[in-house]
Amino acid sequence: MEKREEALIARHIHEDGELRRYVEEHRQYEETLAEFNKRIHLTSEEEVRKKILQKKKLLGKEMIYAILEKYRQA
Repeated sequence: MEKREEALIARHIHEDGELRRYVEEHRQYEETLAEFNKRIHLTSEEEVRKKILQKKKLLGKEMIYAILEKYRQA
């Protein structure tokens, strides 16, 4: 995320539980995906799990941006 979004998150994360939840989930997905990316070979089950996590991470990021947009308009 860009610095502008990070600043907006930092400003509202303590008062917005939904934003906090999505940010925490996004960070967890990033960590798990980083672990998958360190490995040279993944089993087919791990590949599927990786794809699911990537989709969840993207959905979470979209939700974060939607919440931030609400704050930008306020």
